[in-house]
Amino acid sequence: MQKIALSVLVAMVPLVAGFFPPTVHTTISAANGTDIRLSKPFPVTGMSGVVVHNFANELEAITGYIAQTSKEGSAQLLTKEIIHHDELPTIKTPIHKGDKVIGGYLYDTVLLIAPDAQTYAKITSATRKRWIHPDLLAAFLSRQGDAYPTKENLAVFAKQYQVGLIYIVKRNSAVLLDPISGQVVAQKAFKPVGTKAKYPFFMRFDSFRTGMFSDSGEGDYYQLTEQF
Repeated sequence: MQKIALSVLVAMVPLVAGFFPPTVHTTISAANGTDIRLSKPFPVTGMSGVVVHNFANELEAITGYIAQTSKEGSAQLLTKEIIHHDELPTIKTPIHKGDKVIGGYLYDTVLLIAPDAQTYAKITSATRKRWIHPDLLAAFLSRQGDAYPTKENLAVFAKQYQVGLIYIVKRNSAVLLDPISGQVVAQKAFKPVGTKAKYPFFMRFDSFRTGMFSDSGEGDYYQLTEQF
């Protein structure tokens, strides 16, 4: 009876082990242009990863971003631009069979978009991650002149600041957005602890002179997060 109970408990572990998908290592088993097959699938469809090519003599480099498109391990090449820099050339090496893949690359580096300081503190104190403060996002959006976070500008922000996941608190749930693939890779029930949501999200700045923060700041935080 004890063995049966233990087996049931072990079987349940993947379901309750955690909110964050793990970083995984695998290889390319087949590549045809932008269509890719992984030798071992990522745990969640929609996860992005980087392809690492070995150029011999212990020289390796990231040659592209991919995103898993099916639970069987099919994937799609997204881009070859890992870190944009006008003075650096874009790596043109094709994706090859046998290349290494890191799925969930930088998933320990997370930007949290929360409605208030209390919710922000509750989440960041309870989970050990490398938290990127939303003040950086606020400054980035102000420079961009964008009115609020979107999947498009979060993807740009993530590449510039090397962010792996965007943790977004919604009205009755929380989601993890992979900014590179643009897909939600985890979701759970969650209730914010604060009583008043700050629009467009919690940050320590009161106002900005340019961009979206030159406005009154009036808006519905929870309506904004419904786009994700």
